[in-house]
Amino acid sequence: MKPKLWSCLLIANVTLFGFLTLLVLAQPMPREDVIDVSAIGDGLCVSNVFQTNMVLQRDKPINVWGWAEPGEQVTVNFVGEQASAKAAKDRSWKVTLPAVPAHTTPQQMTVKGKSKTLVLDNLLVGDVWVLGGQSNMEFELAKVENGQLEIISANYPQIRILTVPYGQGPKLNPGFARLHEWSNWFGRHLRKGDWGVCTPETARDLSAIGYAFARRVHKASNVPIGVVDASRGGTTVETWTPMPVLRAMDSEQTQAKIAKWDADVAAWAPKQDLQNRIASHRAYIKRMTKEGKPIPDNRKDEPSDLRPGPIGNHNHPGHCYAGMISPIAELSVKGVIFHQGYNNAFEGSAGADMYREIFPEMIRAWRKAFNDPEMPFGILSLCTDGYPQTRDNYCEKTFNAGIDIRAAQYQTFLNFYNAGDKHIGFVSTYDLRRRWYHPQLKLPAGERIARWALATQYGFSRQVQWKPPMLVAMEKRDGTLVLKLDTDVSDPEDGAIQGFAIADEDRKFHPADVAYAERGKDGRGRMQYDRKHLVLTSPMVREPTQFRYAWGRNPLANLQVTGNKDLPFATQRSDDWKMEEVPLGVLGDEVTLPISRGDRNKIMQALREQDKERRLKEAKQVIEANGGT
Repeated sequence: MKPKLWSCLLIANVTLFGFLTLLVLAQPMPREDVIDVSAIGDGLCVSNVFQTNMVLQRDKPINVWGWAEPGEQVTVNFVGEQASAKAAKDRSWKVTLPAVPAHTTPQQMTVKGKSKTLVLDNLLVGDVWVLGGQSNMEFELAKVENGQLEIISANYPQIRILTVPYGQGPKLNPGFARLHEWSNWFGRHLRKGDWGVCTPETARDLSAIGYAFARRVHKASNVPIGVVDASRGGTTVETWTPMPVLRAMDSEQTQAKIAKWDADVAAWAPKQDLQNRIASHRAYIKRMTKEGKPIPDNRKDEPSDLRPGPIGNHNHPGHCYAGMISPIAELSVKGVIFHQGYNNAFEGSAGADMYREIFPEMIRAWRKAFNDPEMPFGILSLCTDGYPQTRDNYCEKTFNAGIDIRAAQYQTFLNFYNAGDKHIGFVSTYDLRRRWYHPQLKLPAGERIARWALATQYGFSRQVQWKPPMLVAMEKRDGTLVLKLDTDVSDPEDGAIQGFAIADEDRKFHPADVAYAERGKDGRGRMQYDRKHLVLTSPMVREPTQFRYAWGRNPLANLQVTGNKDLPFATQRSDDWKMEEVPLGVLGDEVTLPISRGDRNKIMQALREQDKERRLKEAKQVIEANGGT
């Protein structure tokens, strides 16, 4: 190897472990391996969150940590500032450097021990944003609509990217590995654990939402931006929440969930599981041999491994926090954007109720982890799934717990916001609709949450709006519901406002006709309308008492802030009825959760009958209006 190339490799990889990564990855990789360099190295080393090419957070104290020999003195130098610490008995050390302003010129950090000095080059100082959630946050730029257009123009040397490898509990992970990890989802190895400069080659694997967010914020603020993607597909809100926080919650549902996990873990018998799998394998071999069928190579060997059971499930409460947030906790960051909720929808209204209780605690726990009780936290609501809701199938499409999750996310935002939290954010994504549960309209979602960040954190509140229209009051008036909003609203195409449904005490929701409240006539006799007051009516609902809006997984809904602002009215409701109890009385007076498949079918049939009854009545009205009978 040429001396110049050798020198470049040493600079690009802070420790011996980073250099070994290059050597290992040069070898052919089998399809399903995980090739990694350990999270904690021998001798003096820093946490893998600190590397060449990273962005450090401006205007906040800079925590740096790692490991060394017990008692070893470690000194860290950065932009004229210095801090020292002695390694503890467990080899850990940590220093805190004073806050520094943004630096767009690459800087160098040195970490000096007794006999070894580590050098981190090409460091920038700006804002670091954490990306949290599941697969719709994780979804890569290369696979979204217009992703390739973004990729070929992704030359942003002052945007830096880090993807945290998958990790899980139960113990809090002190660090993460740097590795190439096989992804069944993407069908190839993904580089994880390495800070990289944003180029067309590196951006293609980045979260599309994270990329659009970082690009907008960087270009508007003119400061370096680092994005740390700590998302993982197929996860629940409780796995992203620390287990001690969950155990301390005064929530019957949450405690029941934890108790069930505890019981399953205690009951797991790995040896018995292995014996069962061996017996099953032998029966399979015997059957295939008898039938004269070939046995695939990957099915020939008898099982010999002891599986971890429930404790090895990444959705065990607290596990993803322990495995992916704990390794980066204490890092100084600007804020978080979070997009999750799909997996919690599998448990019906019970799952939604639990989500409503846990999600605020998760936000507080993350703020504590990053040492900032006011850390900006932007929520992207649950995205769409399934075929679109229409007026014809409206009621049938309301039976889906994902809608309740979306409403719980907005309610969480409202609770923080109404309590005076100036750093909580929210954007809807339900109108970025595609039938697939991974809708590939990710770039507009990233742009929306970037508007929140720019308006609230970067001084662009006069130029950029982010806040959705909010309900101020609801009034029952002469067979109508009148909603007062805090801003003018309309359909952006100036058509009929759709998406509201109303019901009375029988809990039979039907699509509402929506009109603006009348203000009176002007001097020329023309009627004037108040675009902040909406009047909801339905011939199917004589005395409405409750409303819902955007109540579908792929909802019929088009209300936004007036003026082409791209700010949708959020999924919400005025009632607190469980979805298994709407309409009233289908399953009797007492409903036990979770309901059976048969009970689910009964509810679906009742909702279809509601749609049918309404369509027949509407058809009759049309015929009568045209002189028919």
